[in-house]
Amino acid sequence: MQNWSKQRKARVVTLICADYFMFTFITTIPAITSVTTALQTKYGASYAQVGEYGVAMPALSLAISPLFWTPLAKTFGRRPMMILGVSIAFFASMGCAVTDTYAGYMVSRFLQGWGVGPASTVGLQVLEELYAEQERGEKIGYWTLSIDIGLLFGPLIGGVVALVSAEFVFWFSAIIFGILFIGMLLFFDETAYPLPQPSQQPSSCAVVEDVLPWLNLYRTNVHGLVRTPIWETLFDVIRISLYPNVAIPIILFCWTWYLWIMCVIVMLPIAYPNWSPVEQGLSLIGMIIGTVLAETTFSGAFSDRFTGRLSDGNYHNREPEMRLWLFIPAALTTALGLLLFGLSQQFAWHWSVTQVATAIFAFGVQVGNTTTTIYVVECYPAELMSIVAFYSLHLNLSAFASPFWISPMTNTLGWGWSFGSQAIVVVVFATAFVPALILWGKRMRVWRGPL
Repeated sequence: MQNWSKQRKARVVTLICADYFMFTFITTIPAITSVTTALQTKYGASYAQVGEYGVAMPALSLAISPLFWTPLAKTFGRRPMMILGVSIAFFASMGCAVTDTYAGYMVSRFLQGWGVGPASTVGLQVLEELYAEQERGEKIGYWTLSIDIGLLFGPLIGGVVALVSAEFVFWFSAIIFGILFIGMLLFFDETAYPLPQPSQQPSSCAVVEDVLPWLNLYRTNVHGLVRTPIWETLFDVIRISLYPNVAIPIILFCWTWYLWIMCVIVMLPIAYPNWSPVEQGLSLIGMIIGTVLAETTFSGAFSDRFTGRLSDGNYHNREPEMRLWLFIPAALTTALGLLLFGLSQQFAWHWSVTQVATAIFAFGVQVGNTTTTIYVVECYPAELMSIVAFYSLHLNLSAFASPFWISPMTNTLGWGWSFGSQAIVVVVFATAFVPALILWGKRMRVWRGPL
C-alpha cells in the first residue's frame, strides 16, 4: 500500500492516531476530583474503588485485549477489527454513563478499554504496511504521540465537560467514538492487499486490485491475512520474551520509566486539592507541551534524520541500534523532571516550577516511547503485531499497577524521596542496559535468529 496517494494515507493515519488517542484518553478523563466525588455518591463507593480502580480497570483491559484482536486482524483484515472495536467502545461509553450500579460501571470501563485495543497492534501494523522504512519513524512518532497526549488530554478535557455532569464525561467519549465509527466506515481502507494470481504476468502485477472487500473470509491470496488460532498471539508473547532485542528495551522502558507517568498524573490533583476541576485539568498543560515538543523536535522525524546521518558512515546501511542513542538524553530529561517535580511539592515551590518539571519529564518519556517502538519494529518487522501486543501488555500493566502504591509511598517517604528515587531508577537502568544494546544488539539478533 506504499503506492497510495499522500491524501489517502493521511486519512488512514489520522483515524488510527485518533483511535490510539482514545486508547488512554478514556482511562484518565474521569480522573477529576469532582467526577470521582460524584461517582462515589452515585455508587456508594470509596475513592479507591472509583478513583483508583476506575482508572486501573480500562488499563488492565488495554493490556490484554491486543492478545484477542491481533489474531482476528491477521485472519479477517485490519479494517473490520478497527470498526468492530470502535463500536464496542461506543456502546461501553454509553454504558458508563447510564449504569446505576458499581459493578455495571466497572464492566463498562473494562469494555471501553477492550474496544480501543485494536488501535495498538492493528494500528501499528497498518503504518508498517503504508510506509517505507525511511519515512516510518515520523509516522510511528505521531502514533506514539497520540497515546501520550491522550493520557494527558483526558483530565484536561474532563475538567471542562465535568462542569455539565459526571455522566457527561462518558457521553462525550461516546460522541467521539461515534464520529470515529462513521469516519472508519467511510475512509478507512483495508491495507492488507491481494497477491498477484499465478496466472498473471509480471507486467500486469502493477495493476492488481489494491483494495479488499469490507470483510475477508477464507481468502487465500491476501498478503498478511492467514487464518490464525485465537490463542496464537498469547503464545507469541511468551516466545517473544526470550528475544533480548525486544524484551530488554520494552521491559526496561515500561517498568523502570513509563511506570512513573501515571504516578505524576494521579498525584497532581492531590498536590493541588483546592483547585477547581478546570484548573486541575490545566495542571497537565506542562506535560502536554513537553510531549508535543519532544515529538516535533527530537523524536520520530529527528530519529529518521539522525539514523540517516549515522548510516552515511556505515556505507548507507541503517541499523536499528542507531535509534538507541536517543535513549540517553531521554533518560536524563525524564530523571531531571521527576526529581524537580518531587522537590517542587516537598518544598511548596510555585506551581510554575511544577509545570516546568512535568514538561521536562514528559519530554523524556515521549522520546523514550517513540525510540522503543521504532527499535523493536525495525528489529523484527515481520512479527510486528505480536511484538506490539507484547509491548502493549507491559505498557498498560505498568500503568495499571502504579496508581495502587504511589499515594502510600508519598505519604511514607515524602514527595522528594518518592520521586527522587524514581529518577535514580530511570538513570541506573538506562545506563546499565542501553549501552549494551547499542554495542551488542546486532550480535544478539544474529545469535537469537529470526522470530
